[in-house]
Amino acid sequence: MTVPHDVLITGATLIDGTGAPPRVADVAVRDGRVVHVRAGTDTDGAAGAVTAAPDGAARSARVIDADGLVLTPGFIDLHSHADFSVLDAPDAEACLRQGVTTLVTGNCGMSPFPAAHGPTPDLAGFAAAVDAARPAVNLAPLVGHGALRAAVLGQERRAAGPGELERMRALLAEAARQGAFGLSTGLIYAPGSFAGTAEVVALASEAAAHGLLYATHMRDEGDRLIEAVEEALNTARASGVRLQISHLKAMGPANHGKVAEALALIDAAVAEGHDVACDVYPYTASSTMLTSRLPDWALDGGPPALMKRLADPGTRERILADLRPAVGRTFLPEGIVIAALPPGPYAGRVGDSIADIAEDGGVEPAAAVLDVLAAHDAQVMIVNHAMAGRDVDAVLRHPSSAVASDGWVLRAPGDGHPHPRNFGTFARVLGHYVRERDVLPLAEAVRKMTSLPAARLALRDRGTVAPGQVADLALFDPATVTDPATYADPWRYATGVRHVLVGGELALYDGEPTDLRPGRV
Repeated sequence: MTVPHDVLITGATLIDGTGAPPRVADVAVRDGRVVHVRAGTDTDGAAGAVTAAPDGAARSARVIDADGLVLTPGFIDLHSHADFSVLDAPDAEACLRQGVTTLVTGNCGMSPFPAAHGPTPDLAGFAAAVDAARPAVNLAPLVGHGALRAAVLGQERRAAGPGELERMRALLAEAARQGAFGLSTGLIYAPGSFAGTAEVVALASEAAAHGLLYATHMRDEGDRLIEAVEEALNTARASGVRLQISHLKAMGPANHGKVAEALALIDAAVAEGHDVACDVYPYTASSTMLTSRLPDWALDGGPPALMKRLADPGTRERILADLRPAVGRTFLPEGIVIAALPPGPYAGRVGDSIADIAEDGGVEPAAAVLDVLAAHDAQVMIVNHAMAGRDVDAVLRHPSSAVASDGWVLRAPGDGHPHPRNFGTFARVLGHYVRERDVLPLAEAVRKMTSLPAARLALRDRGTVAPGQVADLALFDPATVTDPATYADPWRYATGVRHVLVGGELALYDGEPTDLRPGRV
């Protein structure tokens, strides 16, 4: 019996994404889909099943000898911000070298649409622009609550009126009709942070009516982490929406260990019958905007209004008074490192901590934060070291947690000092957490990167290796896959991923990108 195919992968150790044990198999791909999986023996020597294949003449365009390699579904990054970088780096080399084939964008309430002005006013416009750029990987977009709010209310710190809320619901419904996979909130970021729970519930209800996922960067990940989890769960209870808690973590030494209670709350909600899960990145530092440290009221009106407040001595002192209590708790001056900022007086301090800048300037750390923001138009990115390794382990082990990067940088090298998660997330799980530390079995780690995120998105034809599934596939060397990117030296691609197919086409071959860019929105 012969199987017509475009790509034939032979002798692979197949981990199919379901959590099932590895087995040796040949996999054939034709017209962008898996058409045949013929299992030999599993890795323990037991006979595997043979999947029936159609008769026909073999027409192999390429045969890949996968002896010694693990074959998995392409990894699905459930939490990415690549919608703001993909047009500049559609080759997405940082993703391919990790085995990532699909990026979920529009997280934390931030998406390029809807927008009153600009080239991509709605999801349809965004999708057309991305597809025209020929991305190497797929994008599954969410619509951001912050973008909805900005389109209707601007940057005002107030409750939405009934008409404004209905306009946001209408924009969300339009995005759903145009193919959005979900709604996201960033309740720690302005303008999303200006919304009360009732507004979020109303929009989550609209999302539920369209079968969308609701992904939330919660209102607090530090001192009020548990209250924030309860708000998210109550939103799911009130709306019936599928809930995804983004990058679950506990920030600051006083809060380390709280993820156990957060996970218990998630388990209790699932036991009640609610569809709730979370995701996690395998690092003890986060990365975000420096303005996220500031009190909400200081951000009313957006960056121009903030700059005026920072220039007024009395208002600046009010901001300092609100910022100081967090120092040493969720704001660790030695742990907040400048990642990127526009030209200005502190341009040479990229890679330095707020503690370093404060000491050199002879000011308190809270004042150093305001000095840097004021000098750079409030456009400052940071890496924030404030988490505990045992908390990361606990979330990563939890059955409901998916692996996600929270990244946005798609190509190296570049400017600034970004978080290494942009380049190493998935390889780090496979190398550091599976091979070196045995935090997870390999098959379970793969499930958290494939079928689990696919299920959260209701992507039924991706996330597993089986006949009929889209041929988004990754092959890597389990003995060498690793993440060279570090906090000190982040601009380094993952190694050990040998081949990546996106829609049945080889986007990465023998460890190098090809000229094929077969991804799409």
